[in-house]
Amino acid sequence: MAEKDDLAKQLMKSSIDLQDKNIQLIDSVSKLTKKVDELLTVFEEAARNIEKGEVEEPLARKLNVLLEQNKAVARGLVLIEKYVRDKTSVGFSPGNITPKQLPKTEI
Repeated sequence: MAEKDDLAKQLMKSSIDLQDKNIQLIDSVSKLTKKVDELLTVFEEAARNIEKGEVEEPLARKLNVLLEQNKAVARGLVLIEKYVRDKTSVGFSPGNITPKQLPKTEI
């Protein structure tokens, strides 16, 4: 009986530790998403300046490509954050997931 109690306590501790790590991951992803959004704002401002003709055309094209790439990265981060939030709300554990179950993104 004592072994079952010890096992139950270990499982509860592991579950709590996992939840703490998930919270840290969600917080990190949220911070990263905010920073990418700020970077996106900088690129959008640069694109507006480019449209006004304040920058050479080859540079303008490169900046537009970077802007689109950053939008794709931001969308991917939002999908990852949503996926992590969904999994943590239903009892996510690393053993429950296989690479085939990861969400597919259009980046």
